[in-house]
Amino acid sequence: MTDKPQVPAQATPSESLEAAAVAAYLEANPDFFVEHEELLPALRIPHQRGDTVSLVERQMKILRERNIEMRHRLSHLMDVARDNDRLFDKTRRLILTLMDATSLEETVIAVEDSLRQDFQVPFVSLILFSDNPMPVGRWVSGRDAQTAIGGLLSEGKTISGTLREHELDFLFGAEQRQQIGSTAVVALSHQGLHGVLAIASRDPQHYKSSVGTLFLTYIAEVLGRVLPRFTTALRAVR
Repeated sequence: MTDKPQVPAQATPSESLEAAAVAAYLEANPDFFVEHEELLPALRIPHQRGDTVSLVERQMKILRERNIEMRHRLSHLMDVARDNDRLFDKTRRLILTLMDATSLEETVIAVEDSLRQDFQVPFVSLILFSDNPMPVGRWVSGRDAQTAIGGLLSEGKTISGTLREHELDFLFGAEQRQQIGSTAVVALSHQGLHGVLAIASRDPQHYKSSVGTLFLTYIAEVLGRVLPRFTTALRAVR
């Protein structure tokens, strides 16, 4: 015959009834904590010597698993932090180089070389818009740009993911388009200067719509403020 569940000596009649009801329910449902493992870490169970206390072992197992999961999460966060540190250092070097540039040619070369060599980006495209093209860099009319990639420019933010064929043709050319899997695009707009900076990867998953584009946005903002110094001077000479 099973003993009646014990209740605290100082328990009130109401507490005694509740404790007895809980104990009776658990006795009638021995698999309760198997189906509700999330409750185990909060339980306070005395670990007795001798017979195995399976509930305590189960609780310890869950705590160990959670500890392993937390270590994995921490390791992932540390990896992300190291990647961000490397990106920050590369971005810092590029921005300093842009600030030191003394010509439009130096600016264009600095951007393209840094993205290809430091950032290891296989496809880079910097296009500036004007009806009066300059002798350095790639220039197209604003009308042609709107016709080809107007949808990308109207977003007003960095876009990443898969582009349509005619957009890739405009940004990278038909030959390179065949090799591109995913792309990130940011518009340039400052003091009358307009353009677009695009980078691409062969991997279709590399630039997904959810990928962070903070560093590319920073580069574009700095570039938009550096370029007018030289494009304005060239227009004045012409």
